[in-house]
Amino acid sequence: MAQPTLFFLCGKMAAGKSTLSRELATRHDAVLLVQDDWLEKLFPGEILSIPDFVRCSTRLRDALAPHVRALLSRGLPVVLDFPANTRSQRAWFRELFEQADVAHELHFIDAPDDLCKRQLRQRSQGLPEGAPWTTEAEFDAITAYFQPPDDDEGFVVIRHSRP
Repeated sequence: MAQPTLFFLCGKMAAGKSTLSRELATRHDAVLLVQDDWLEKLFPGEILSIPDFVRCSTRLRDALAPHVRALLSRGLPVVLDFPANTRSQRAWFRELFEQADVAHELHFIDAPDDLCKRQLRQRSQGLPEGAPWTTEAEFDAITAYFQPPDDDEGFVVIRHSRP
C-alpha cells in the first residue's frame, strides 16, 4: 500500500501542473482532486475575474479540507491539483498535511513565461469556438501574484525545471 502523502504543485499557469498531477497520481496510486473540475461543476459561469476565482476557490478549499484530511488519515496518498503559487495558498496545504500528520511533497515546476505562454496558446487552439480561454494579458495579471517556494517555508520541494 502507498504511503499517505499529500502531493501538491506550484508553477505558473500552463507550466504543466495538471499533467504532472496526473503522473503523480498514477505513480503513487493516489486520489487525484482537480480544482478546475470542481470549480467548473460547482460555479458554472460564475468565475469571471480574479476576485471571483479567489471567492469560489476559497469556498471549495474550505469544503474539501476535512475530506482531504480524512483520506490522508486513512492512509491514502492524495494529489491536489490546486495552485500552491503563493505563500498564503501554501499555508492551506501545510494545515492539511500537518493536521493529518502525514508526509508531503511540493512539486515546483520552474518554467519561464515564454514557455508557459506558448503552451497556453497551444492549449487554447483545441478549444471549441466561443469557449473561454486565458489571454496573455490575463496570464501576466495572474503571474504577477506568483511566488516560488522559498527554503524558509520548510517544505519538501521537488523541483522540475523546464527549459
